[in-house]
Amino acid sequence: MKIAYILNTYPQPSHSFIRRELQALERQGFDITRLAMRAADVPLIDAGDQAEAARTTYVLRAGALGLLGDLARRVICQPGRTLTALRLAWSCGARSESGRLRHLIYLAEAAHVTRQCDAQGIQHCHAHFGTNAATVAMLAHALGGPGYSFTVHGPEEFDAPRALGLRQKIQNSAFTVAISSFGRSQLSRLVGHDVWGRIKQVHCGIEPARFDDPAPMPKDGLRLVAIGRFVEQKGQMVLIPALKRLVADYPDVHLTLIGDGPLRGVLEDGITQAGLAENVTFTGWLDEAGVRTQLAASHALIMPSFAEGLPMVVMEAMAAARPVIATYIAGTPELVQDGVTGWLVPAGDDAALATAVSRLACLPHDARVAMGAAARKRVLQRHDVDVEASKLAGHIRAAIADR
Repeated sequence: MKIAYILNTYPQPSHSFIRRELQALERQGFDITRLAMRAADVPLIDAGDQAEAARTTYVLRAGALGLLGDLARRVICQPGRTLTALRLAWSCGARSESGRLRHLIYLAEAAHVTRQCDAQGIQHCHAHFGTNAATVAMLAHALGGPGYSFTVHGPEEFDAPRALGLRQKIQNSAFTVAISSFGRSQLSRLVGHDVWGRIKQVHCGIEPARFDDPAPMPKDGLRLVAIGRFVEQKGQMVLIPALKRLVADYPDVHLTLIGDGPLRGVLEDGITQAGLAENVTFTGWLDEAGVRTQLAASHALIMPSFAEGLPMVVMEAMAAARPVIATYIAGTPELVQDGVTGWLVPAGDDAALATAVSRLACLPHDARVAMGAAARKRVLQRHDVDVEASKLAGHIRAAIADR
């Protein structure tokens, strides 16, 4: 069974979950073509990402003339469908912040995707994120390409559902995937009850074999790790006043920040001004082995996010038998159980964040280990990538059969 994955920028350091899903579907017997609009603009450190980049076809490398040529061929061969797709792109562009011109570019990209699908006998397309990749998949379908589905992660899609045309994308899709119950509820708000049955829930997954022998939890010190892009929605700035509260009682508390992004300079300045430079380490992006090494050296993952879908790093930390201190937002409470597998705090509340870390610090070593073990058990039960991929595979097969 031949399908295509339609992606915007792929692979990326923060999107390893897509790679794992793709490979799990291939183990289910799918032949998958990777069609991304563009390559990552940051170095790919992980060998798995490098291998995926070599397997990916980049649409924009066809150039403006190539894309316009593909669109012209659709006009000649299927004028009716092309006119329908043009109207769809025009109406989507009217609502979108990116405007109509950008959506005409998406239409040309969709024409190229359609040609690739025709040439390779693709039976279904799946996109990740409800942004431009889903737009291209929808327009390719309107041009006469395969049926499509897409996974919505959040939080970006939930911030601007009308501008992204999420309702139209859901209605035109064979099915739409939410990664959590919270996500499914937000998508259900956008469409009529008669469409709810086509909104499926499929979790992002981890590969249990990569966490088959969790490292023992350190007995000494108080070491935290935070992982993610340095952007407003991740809330890392809240860690500074929280750490400031903690150092008086726990002078050896140490935070390792894994990742990078536009707020790195602001974070570094804030940490220096707060006198916390000795308590914080920046690593930049790490490959999967590097992330596991840092988790092994920690007592807990800390996630101060203001907005999320359901973070992969939470799953990875729990699989590594580490408790999680996170904000009570979006899908996170579906995985992190307060007082059982970690602690949940209100977003933006640095005092509550510091209190949760203090509770971790006060736990005896055996109790920390037991909490980590409970976290590991829960995530392995709910987020095995092969189990979740089998759900997605079933939905794709059903969509192809229905068509």
